[in-house]
Amino acid sequence: MDQLDPSNAPPSDTSLSAADIERFGPDPVGSFRANLAAVEERIARACARAGRERTSVRLLPITKTVPAQVLRCAFAAGITAFGENKIQEAMGKREALGDLAIDWSIVGHLQSNKVKYLSRFAREFHALDSLKLAELLDRQLERVGRSLDVYVQVNTSNEDSKFGLPPDALLPFVDRLGEFPRLKPRGLMTLALFSSEMARVRPCFALLRRLRDEAAARHPGLTGLSMGMTGDFEEAIAEGATVVRVGQAIFGKRPTPDGHYWPGFAKAG
Repeated sequence: MDQLDPSNAPPSDTSLSAADIERFGPDPVGSFRANLAAVEERIARACARAGRERTSVRLLPITKTVPAQVLRCAFAAGITAFGENKIQEAMGKREALGDLAIDWSIVGHLQSNKVKYLSRFAREFHALDSLKLAELLDRQLERVGRSLDVYVQVNTSNEDSKFGLPPDALLPFVDRLGEFPRLKPRGLMTLALFSSEMARVRPCFALLRRLRDEAAARHPGLTGLSMGMTGDFEEAIAEGATVVRVGQAIFGKRPTPDGHYWPGFAKAG
């Protein structure tokens, strides 16, 4: 099937349901394009404040819960890299959007029995946090003749509800990644404390940066910092983020229990 050129994509998709239109509006392409421009401006301003070049930060749009037919509108708006939390959701969307030239990243926890699926199509994996998972990924990637860029997840907020290595386990972990030649470690990833108080959030990013500096001193290729989301990515950029994972600022509030969290989407009171 021929690939769809974003410039030739229709401004609206007749396959959108009433629920899609209610959630994303009557012109998702225009909305996504405007939201993307606003996010890009926020990134540029944050980089300027930090004395950094805009090109030092990559935006990874997070498409969690956005239906495949709506993602055609996102592609038409110029978004060609999609980040998904769940491998099952990513697989369904990839199949539905197989005619589009999309780079897929998995940014959420991966169960060992899903490794074979991720290894077939993902460009990046942002949640590596165990040697068992590293071994399984390396073995499966060898079978399919691919390599995979990976970010090591660190639990910088010390919350039991979050995945990731404890900070003091990072260096011994990365010292062993050379045993898995199909994995290409690019940096570290974290989920900061969920809070509107940036004075509590920013230390999570500062800690990841310190850990990255220590790891990179021993492993020079480990330079990336995947950190910062819709409500806190400016703080992450100030602490050196090289990848920011932004969903709701582009695609709007998610219909999930935590969809109210980020500033700008919260209800009054």
